[in-house]
Amino acid sequence: MSTAMNFGTKSFQPRPPDKGSFPLDHFGECKSFKEKFMKCLRDKNYENALCRNESKEYLMCRMQRQLMAPEPLEKLGFRDIMEEKPEAKDKC
Repeated sequence: MSTAMNFGTKSFQPRPPDKGSFPLDHFGECKSFKEKFMKCLRDKNYENALCRNESKEYLMCRMQRQLMAPEPLEKLGFRDIMEEKPEAKDKC
C-alpha cells in the first residue's frame, strides 16, 4: 500500500512574533549593555533584582535601535527606578 504525498495542500501563513520575541543584535549595537548586565548577574550570584538598572539600560538600548518594540519602561516593570523629572523651581 502506498501513500500519496501531497505537499501542495498546506501553505505557510506568516504571523507576527509573540510579545517578547525580537530580533537578535547581529551587529552588536547593544553588546556593551548586555555584557554589563551579564557581569552584574555573575557578580550578584544571578540575583536579577540586584541588576535592574543594567537591565533597564539594555532594554532602552534595544528600543532605541529598533531591536524590540518600544514600550514604556513602566510597563516593563521599572516604575520604581525611573529617573525623576526635575521639578520646576519657584520664582520668588
